[in-house]
Amino acid sequence: MRPFGQRPQRVSRGGREMTLLFLFLSYALALSAALARAGHRAQSAASGEAPRRRPARVLIVGATGGTGRQLVAQALERGYAVTALVRDPSRLKAEHPQLTVVQGDVLDAATVEAAMRGQEAVLSALGHKRFIYPTRILSEGTRNILRAMATHGVPRLVCETSLGIGDSAGRMGLYFTFFLLPMILPFYFSDKARQERIIAESNVEWVIVRPGVLTNGEKRGRSRHGRHVGSFLWTVRISRADVADFMLNQIESDSYLRTAPGVCW
Repeated sequence: MRPFGQRPQRVSRGGREMTLLFLFLSYALALSAALARAGHRAQSAASGEAPRRRPARVLIVGATGGTGRQLVAQALERGYAVTALVRDPSRLKAEHPQLTVVQGDVLDAATVEAAMRGQEAVLSALGHKRFIYPTRILSEGTRNILRAMATHGVPRLVCETSLGIGDSAGRMGLYFTFFLLPMILPFYFSDKARQERIIAESNVEWVIVRPGVLTNGEKRGRSRHGRHVGSFLWTVRISRADVADFMLNQIESDSYLRTAPGVCW
C-alpha cells in the first residue's frame, strides 16, 4: 500500500519508448516466424543440373509489371510464342508477331482458362500495390492458374514470390525484416506465403523463385541462387531483368524442380 500523501511514480518517457520498441521488435519477429511457417519449406535439395524439353508456347501472368515486361521481352528474344494475360493491354507497350495479348483478370477463372489453352508452361510475376489491407489476390489468382493448368494439361509453373518467406525468412536483411515488412508489407507477404503453400501442394511441375529487393538495373547475366541465398544482416538486391532471365531458365531445366531457390546478386 502506498503511504498517505505519496504521489504515484510516473513511467519515464524513456521507459515508455523502450517498452514500445520491445513490443515492435517482438511483433516483427513474430511476423517473420509466421511467414516462415506459412510459406514453403523445402523437403529436399535441388536435383542438380538437368535439361528438359524446351516448351514452345508460354503464358505470362502479370506481364505489365516490372518483372513481367522483362519476361515478355526476353521470352520473345528466346523464340517463344508468348501469350500475355493483362488487365490493361495499353500498359504492355509491346508488339511482336509471336506475342498474343489477352485482356482479363487473374481472379476471373474463365478468363484464365481461356488464356491457358494451348500453353506448355506458365510464368507468373503476379503482383499489386494494395499493401494497406488484407487481400488474397496473389493466392486466389494462383489458385485459378493451377486449376486452368490442370484442365488443359499444362505441366510447368514458374512463379516469382520473394525472399523472406518460408525457409528464406529473414534473408532480406535487417532493414527489411524490422521495418519494411512489418510496417508496410505484412498483408502482402502473408498472401505471398499462402500463394507459395498453394503452389507447393499442387500436382504441377513447379519452381518458386524468391528474388531479393528488385531494381530496374541492366541484366548482368549472372546471379547467386539456391536455398541459402540472401543475408540476415544486409539488404540483397537483383534486377528484374536478371530475375526474368533466371525464371526463363527454369522452364528449360529441372535443376530446381519443386524447390524455392532464392536469387540475388
